[in-house]
Amino acid sequence: MLPSPPLFAVILLSLSLQTSAAPQADNAPNAPAGLSMSLKKRAPSPRTPEEWGIWAKNHREGLEAKYGNTRHEKRGAGTNLLSNQNGDSSYFGSIAIGTPPKAFNVILDTGSADLWIADSACITGCESVPTFDSASSSTFHNQSTSFSITYGSGRAAGSLGSDVVQMAGFSVANQVFALCNLVSSGLLNNPVSGLLGLAFQTIASSKATPLWETLVTSGAWDSPLMAFQLTRFLNDSSVQSQEFGGSFSMGFTNTSLYTGDIDYVNLPVQGSYWILPITSMTVQGNSVSLPSGQDSYAAIDTGTTLVGGPSTYISQIFAQIPGSSPGTGNFQNYYTYPCDTTVNVTLSFGGTRTWTISPADFQLSRLTRSTCLGAFFELSTGSSAPSWIIGDTFLKNVYSVFRYQPLSVGFAQLSPAALAEDNSNTPVPSATIGSATTVSASAGSRQSANGGLSLRPTTSNQFIFAPGAAIVPLLVFCTISLSAGVLL
Repeated sequence: MLPSPPLFAVILLSLSLQTSAAPQADNAPNAPAGLSMSLKKRAPSPRTPEEWGIWAKNHREGLEAKYGNTRHEKRGAGTNLLSNQNGDSSYFGSIAIGTPPKAFNVILDTGSADLWIADSACITGCESVPTFDSASSSTFHNQSTSFSITYGSGRAAGSLGSDVVQMAGFSVANQVFALCNLVSSGLLNNPVSGLLGLAFQTIASSKATPLWETLVTSGAWDSPLMAFQLTRFLNDSSVQSQEFGGSFSMGFTNTSLYTGDIDYVNLPVQGSYWILPITSMTVQGNSVSLPSGQDSYAAIDTGTTLVGGPSTYISQIFAQIPGSSPGTGNFQNYYTYPCDTTVNVTLSFGGTRTWTISPADFQLSRLTRSTCLGAFFELSTGSSAPSWIIGDTFLKNVYSVFRYQPLSVGFAQLSPAALAEDNSNTPVPSATIGSATTVSASAGSRQSANGGLSLRPTTSNQFIFAPGAAIVPLLVFCTISLSAGVLL
């Protein structure tokens, strides 16, 4: 998902108190080239109803801006859910950049496609976060191209460069990313230094091939997919500023985190967002009348905390909840409802399964002793974006898989082991170990599935990615080195 304003900080890229359990990659000699990394979850501090109102307003306007509704573009502050520290916080993992490599924490966002990091020459908005110094890397190349991206909560601007970027044991040489020296206030909150987009190159502001697309199209993964399991601490009164957040797997699905089959649904449109149609919805056991065709399309967005949709259908949802009422002021386009009401919502996306949203996730916040704020809100997106945005309010309830071939999104039921991580005392992960193969590809424009690849066994360094920590080398068989190009 995306960035956000000061109060909006950790929640969408957004408000999301999201991410998943702690699977470890199999490091045996015959282990698959699929790797797993642990995520940290930033939790919210207690907020007053007034602060919730500011957050709610920024969240809605931020998401509208992110998905093409430009009515709020002139606002001085943006809505970067990535930096909002209120409510259900965002999820971040670690990448390493440069030679020698330096680790950075980044929000993982399937609703955008750019990688950007705060620059050491940052003028504004990066004062309290770790920054990247291009002069300290022997492999950095200046692309001499300006970069700018606008989120609902703000803007990040700077210039493009390329360098070695590593994640969960995979390495891409000449990965294009942005070094941002102008960042809207509140867009970044320590220890997060940037954002890693996991959507498709076609929506990248930089026009660069995203890290994940370079890896998957180059055949670096055993399976052409990536997966999330996100933990829940929204309903934990003793939540800390950082809790165990879950795991992000590249190249394989972690069978310890889900049970049964993965219910895949093919994308109705290709090459932009991860889109699925919403085919059915029930609230309190009653069906909600939904649109068909393109109007039913929803972006599956790990960088967004809540669920947004057209006002006609959001009003129908809350019509099934006795005592609910539209919000006013900063809560415009949101709804409140009695806190003593347990709200049960189910969703289906055209597959064989129906998925339930926990009442704990539907209850975004308790505004007063008796009045709660719902996690579904009215959203207006641009003509090129889907009408619905499905964020972590839903994704915390499933194991989610984003598959490149065939293009599809799949969900599976969380396993008891995954569910046990919710509201648990599991230690915040200190590192996740990557794994083993060497892939080389020449720099240049976008690569074909196998073009320019050479696989060779070698002895090299594998890196442990510890959020906010230095890179620790471990001797393994090899590393993966790919080149990512940029299409200008």
